[in-house]
Amino acid sequence: MTPQQMPERIPGGGIDLSHLAAARNQGAATAAVPGAPEGAPQVVDVPALVIDVTDAGFEQVAQLSSVVPVVVLLWAGWSEPSKALSPLVEQVTREFAGRVLLARVDVDANPGLAQAFQAQSIPTVVALVGGRPVPLFQGEIPAEQLRELYAQLLQLAEQQGVVGRVNAPADEGATDAPSEPAEPQIPPAHLAAVEAAERGDYAAAVAEWEDVLRKAPADAEARAALVQMKLLQRLEGLTLEQVRAEAAAQPEDLQAQLRVADLDLSGGHVEDAFLRLLELFAASDTDGRTVIRERLLELFEVVGPADPRVIAARGRLANLLY
Repeated sequence: MTPQQMPERIPGGGIDLSHLAAARNQGAATAAVPGAPEGAPQVVDVPALVIDVTDAGFEQVAQLSSVVPVVVLLWAGWSEPSKALSPLVEQVTREFAGRVLLARVDVDANPGLAQAFQAQSIPTVVALVGGRPVPLFQGEIPAEQLRELYAQLLQLAEQQGVVGRVNAPADEGATDAPSEPAEPQIPPAHLAAVEAAERGDYAAAVAEWEDVLRKAPADAEARAALVQMKLLQRLEGLTLEQVRAEAAAQPEDLQAQLRVADLDLSGGHVEDAFLRLLELFAASDTDGRTVIRERLLELFEVVGPADPRVIAARGRLANLLY
């Protein structure tokens, strides 16, 4: 996989880190090597090459992206792929001996960063170079492919003048196996729903989250989890080829078209999903419009209400309604 062209800032509004690119010129949070000639690569002392970061403390870590690429791993305790990927990313980061820093983000505990990086699935891995985001990959990849991706990231960083190093204690990470991220603290009221999701019982997870919301209607975390579980439940057991073939063969079948929108969104094709549903809405009768509107509102919740794509789609839906 090749890193994509760096945008000016993280898509979707979120946390704008583009100003951090100036840190390199200002010497922010950096320390020159003692006795090194002027203009030599910067070296910064850090507590570890693998750091757990939060919404509140992320900017300090992100400033280091003016010295080395900062790889950001967005993970969750309920995600089995996260548990498999995290030790590998840690290991490869340490292999690069201070030329890359890894920042781990528990998305359940830090929803602001999950939204800022537009994480459509977990795990998601992105990087920061000079304060600007570089999308990398989602899900799991083999070790050799990850090493190649790091090498490409360093080439991209060099083009941007990001050629420093970070210095961690000599015994940092010197265990037999890389540590896994600490499990997040799950509120007791959420435990049954989370356990159902972990064992892949999406129907039970939906029922448990609905029960949580009956008791606590203002629980935003439960509401977000509920719509995600409903999406997974609708797609359970279906294949991409099957969904698209059925939709193509039955263009008048509303449920078949809704499944394609679900599939598009789950694969990160957010605009395609919204466009399909909005076009269906415009061409449907009153009953069909009710169903499509409800699905759109659910998918808006999955993506996040502050996402510009949601805002644009919501505006077009309002125009179609009135």
